[in-house]
Amino acid sequence: MAMARKRGTVLLAMSGGVDSSVAAAILQKRGFEVVGVTMQIWQESHPDPRHGGCCSLGAVEDARRVARRLGIPHYVLNFRRVFADTVIRDFIHEYRRGRTPNPCVQCNRFVKFDALLRKADELGCDYIATGHYARTRYNPHTGRYNLLRAVNKDKDQSYVLYMLSQEQLRRVIFPLGTMPSKDEVRRLAAELGLWTANKPDSQEICFVAHAGGYHQFLREVTPDAFTPGEIRDKHGRVLGTHQGIAMYTIGQRRRLGINTGGKPLFVLRIIPEENAIIVGDEADLYEREMIVGDVEWSSIPYLEKPLRVMAKIRYNAPMARATLYPLDDPRRVRVVFDEPVRAITPGQFGVFYRGETVVGGGVIEAPHAANPDAETTDRAVRRALQIVQPFLLEGAEV
Repeated sequence: MAMARKRGTVLLAMSGGVDSSVAAAILQKRGFEVVGVTMQIWQESHPDPRHGGCCSLGAVEDARRVARRLGIPHYVLNFRRVFADTVIRDFIHEYRRGRTPNPCVQCNRFVKFDALLRKADELGCDYIATGHYARTRYNPHTGRYNLLRAVNKDKDQSYVLYMLSQEQLRRVIFPLGTMPSKDEVRRLAAELGLWTANKPDSQEICFVAHAGGYHQFLREVTPDAFTPGEIRDKHGRVLGTHQGIAMYTIGQRRRLGINTGGKPLFVLRIIPEENAIIVGDEADLYEREMIVGDVEWSSIPYLEKPLRVMAKIRYNAPMARATLYPLDDPRRVRVVFDEPVRAITPGQFGVFYRGETVVGGGVIEAPHAANPDAETTDRAVRRALQIVQPFLLEGAEV
């Protein structure tokens, strides 16, 4: 797979979907030499092994068909070890801490950009590219590369890309960032005769595509997260028994399994060290402040003084006006909202914007996060690999 380094060579992540397919065609039209790669990170035990996620056998074949149509080389790379050691480990670890993770953010962080950029260097490629809806721009006044929201705000994915480093932003291309709509992407794919033009978007977490969903996956790899415990109200009164902290998230109303007397109750807090769930009224879900840790600053090198921003507390949440306040640790920040926001959820990501530009972001912290035993998490990761081992494709290791 070695190749001579050529200016304008792009290593494109091809998921087998319409977005990355059109991204390949756009890059070609712009004069880049495109090399397509499908990253084999996980292959779930799906009823139909040709489908079931962004790295299924069907996705690989769809990417190959598009590559043949466009006349570009295509390779399948085995990234399963780095995926297990980062994304799967974090997913299990966070649920055991009573938090609600976003594995797509961690996959972008460790696999789709970190590991992919290293592979691009090995292959002598100048750039990497994906089918994400986002934009980049160099700011000559600050000397920094900025991550911007996509033109199509309905599809904007800058939230899940906030962690990209300056080197990654310098070398990444998002061909779909200026596309006005998803309909236009599909229209272009149809015009080019691409196999994926009418392929539906994947809505699944790639490693939990089976019927049991992520609860069944977690139950198999970390059964201790499903130990029953107390459901209490905010005054400490025991109202019932929960089925394991991994079954719940902040703001959840359904499937609490308690008699509420017709009064709606919501999960307010998860206390893993006590194996307890705290419930209360919907009004109790609204908060004015949060602490965000593991902050990655993007458009600025660090936070020097209070800064007005628009903040998002989850991918589909609306923007909310807020002020950032620096803390002693430059990778932690206090966020104060102008108005209370609903269901601030530890483990999700707080991302901050100034206009179209991503300022930075990090992990929303829990007030009393437990620190589960690392050895138990390691055993869960090994178990997760054993479950899907028969379904993993072979290929070049990272």
